Amino acid sequence: MTDEHVTTASFDATPFLQRRAALTASMGTGIALIPTAPEAIRNRDSHYRYRADSYFYYLTGFDEPEAVLMLIAGAAPKSILFCRDKDMEREIWDGFRHGPEGARARFGFDEAYSIHALDEIALKYLANQPQLYYSLGDALWDTRVTNWLQQLRMQGRSGLAAPASIVDVRGLVDEMRLYKSASEMALMREAASISASAHAQAMRVTRPGMMEYQIEAEFLHIFHRHGSQAPAYTSIVAGGANACTLHYNANNARLSDGDLLLIDAGCELGGYASDITRTFPVNGKFSGPQQALYEIVLAAQHAAIAAVKPGNHWNQPHEAALEVLVQGFIDVGLCQGSKDGVLESGDYRRFYMHRTGHWLGLDVHDAGEYKTRSGDWRQLEPGMVLTVEPGCYVRPADNVPEAFWNIGIRIEDDAHVTADGCEIITAAAPKSVADIEAIMRAARA
Repeated sequence: MTDEHVTTASFDATPFLQRRAALTASMGTGIALIPTAPEAIRNRDSHYRYRADSYFYYLTGFDEPEAVLMLIAGAAPKSILFCRDKDMEREIWDGFRHGPEGARARFGFDEAYSIHALDEIALKYLANQPQLYYSLGDALWDTRVTNWLQQLRMQGRSGLAAPASIVDVRGLVDEMRLYKSASEMALMREAASISASAHAQAMRVTRPGMMEYQIEAEFLHIFHRHGSQAPAYTSIVAGGANACTLHYNANNARLSDGDLLLIDAGCELGGYASDITRTFPVNGKFSGPQQALYEIVLAAQHAAIAAVKPGNHWNQPHEAALEVLVQGFIDVGLCQGSKDGVLESGDYRRFYMHRTGHWLGLDVHDAGEYKTRSGDWRQLEPGMVLTVEPGCYVRPADNVPEAFWNIGIRIEDDAHVTADGCEIITAAAPKSVADIEAIMRAARA
């Protein structure tokens, strides 16, 4: 991969203006309040790298902390940002700030004010609104919003009234986020390309005796070198038995000759996540039992990917994968009985206990409902992006063939639903047995 992956495009406020307009239109009337995420302390006076709230960022493109978006819907829609003041002294210590006026001009808000003016201006705009669109659940913000509403109720004799109802704004934004635009897909393809190259590099450098965190370091190097400033989630680098722990992230064990290495890692680019899992032999060659289980999982993924297309419902890829996995488990002796019997009893869950995918976007487990209000699985439609990730995890047990003990396998790709099927945007990461062994063999030549 060359440095062409480094993102150099200037900021374009147009998509964010369009999203704010679409949200206010869907609100009809009322006022929306969407705060960004707070800064988080790592220890003492050291902060974690800041990451804006996904809902806030989706609507603003603004990535500074201490900010709130206010949207006024109705006959005269308006977008208002509250943010930190321009402060040259603080900028010496902490870095650049846009300030209200700079933010208004760059990000296309109708108005912008100091975050310190929020209480006063919020009361003004909340008064006599029919609905407040807001996300309940944050204790500090819930207390603040409740205080505003109480103040308005106490001024009822003056003709002021608090909003009559509160609606979770996330429900409206979730539906918008579920369908990716061309600009969003461009970012997601680039993130996927960077991550795929990192997985290929991990296959090249892995050797028995290395530490899991040394392989993780290869991912961070590739991510940063090609324009991503952070992983999209905590990377899983799990050798041997560690791969049978689904959310393993200690990444501090030594890799052993003869073990498999499961890596679930993807970068974030421009706020958008990629999510890839590959499993390969530490020594570059699958053993017979490892390959037998790997081929079952790979066939299950192929079946699931074939089911990712418009008109199919969300659960059909999972159902397709499960059919293949269960038959495979029976064939190698992990499960006993007929396929229908194992499916009905759920005995397969000892070896496959999670679902086959999730939505992907600004969050690695992205916004969007999986079922309709009637309880049916929702249909897949062009523009949606989801992961496809069947697996097999075999812990030691008396009734499990010993040859399969401590083998953990997951194969995960990112699928963009198109008009007639899906586009696998992570396809560049090697995953067939032949391709994995070939890249590892070439690196050892």
